Amino acid sequence: MSSKRFGQAPRRLSLHSGRDVDMTAGSIARHIISFAIPLLLGNIFQQLYNTVDTWVIGNYATNEEYSAVGNVGPIINTLIGFFTGLSSGAGVVISQYYGAHRNEDVEKAVHTSIVMTLVLGVAFTAIGIAMTPLMLNITKMDSTVYPYAVTYLSIYFSGIIGLMLYNIGAGILRAVGDSRRPFYYLVVCALMNTGLDILFVLVFRMGVAGVALATIISQLVSAILVIIALLRASNCVKLQIKKLRIHWDILKKIFSVGLPAALQLAITAFSNVFVQSYINHFGPDCMSGWTTYSRVDQLLFLPMQSIALASTTFVGQNLGCNQVDRAKQGVKQAQILAIVSTVILTVPVVIFADPIVAFFNDKEEVVHYGGMLLRWISPFYVLCSFNQIYAGALRGAGNAKAPMFIMVGTFVVFRQVYLFCMSRIWNEIIPIAMGYPAGWLLCSVLTMLFFYKTNLSKNRLVDDPAN
Repeated sequence: MSSKRFGQAPRRLSLHSGRDVDMTAGSIARHIISFAIPLLLGNIFQQLYNTVDTWVIGNYATNEEYSAVGNVGPIINTLIGFFTGLSSGAGVVISQYYGAHRNEDVEKAVHTSIVMTLVLGVAFTAIGIAMTPLMLNITKMDSTVYPYAVTYLSIYFSGIIGLMLYNIGAGILRAVGDSRRPFYYLVVCALMNTGLDILFVLVFRMGVAGVALATIISQLVSAILVIIALLRASNCVKLQIKKLRIHWDILKKIFSVGLPAALQLAITAFSNVFVQSYINHFGPDCMSGWTTYSRVDQLLFLPMQSIALASTTFVGQNLGCNQVDRAKQGVKQAQILAIVSTVILTVPVVIFADPIVAFFNDKEEVVHYGGMLLRWISPFYVLCSFNQIYAGALRGAGNAKAPMFIMVGTFVVFRQVYLFCMSRIWNEIIPIAMGYPAGWLLCSVLTMLFFYKTNLSKNRLVDDPAN
């Protein structure tokens, strides 16, 4: 297939910075892999924030503190998921303008995104702290775990703006093909988080307050690093303080793509708060086993999520210059890569499930629950590669509504109905937990069917790639 652009595009006001990547020409597989690998490694280091927190608490604090740190994820993800969706909208807008060589619009989108993040950061801090008691009550958290969860969430939400600024800044860099610098910054901050965890928990004996404080300090440093990178950029994503303002036409486009994704992620995360209540029903040891399963779960998702984000940027840039066939080829190659990488990771997790759980928490009952969950659920992760890649491609094309409706319908509505019925028919942990694979299967089938019936070019945000 030819990679030649259709029509002549004007030269950028500023060409490549040496780090951004034009994905509209050259090897498709090379672009996806070279983009996804730094992103994958960066996501692994980002997961170290929570993984190291969990390991330190699991080995040097009480079982109640361990359960608290591990079971607040759905509450945090309700807010973070909403913002992640909005920031994905900014990334799609920037990638399409970048592919179309519309530098002035890229610049407007960058400054609009930063201002949006600053405003939402203040709002989310207040909302997060205020909603903590309500959300914990919904999960029916054990009374021995509850105070530790309150402490962790109160500190975490106080510094949430650091994570938000990093995410939007990294999203801007990735939209123009630069996935390396966000990775470097995460390496630095993950190492810092590890050192601070050891200092605050092992030396100062601060428990959950220590791991929460270590996390927000590390996230703030990552935000500072990515903002400095944007301030020093030599291309169209350069951040200039004097140009910080909302461009309402750009904001409208960001919300048109980002708001459906934001609602989908937030609603799904909020529904998992109710899922957590079903898990908590089985007691603190099961909660701790679920905590460990959740940490491994997040790591297993990383390859397919990184490749999905690569496909979003690839599709966005290529549709920006109306290369529809090339965009479709990129999706096919991304799907193959996602399936292969997921299978390779899943096999050892199933084989070594118990030792993996014991690494985090070696209590016999915790190992029993965590190992059982990993062995039963892990083989089904390959199903997720389909819904992740196709949903990412649809968002790159500017269509975030379809993935939202499909994922909310399967991950929220279907899953809640499943759990309600199963808890009354067969109230045991494995039948309850299998609600996740059931939702993944249904979501993947519907997302794949919709993708192949969709005209990718009809949702393009750029009217004419030659303008």
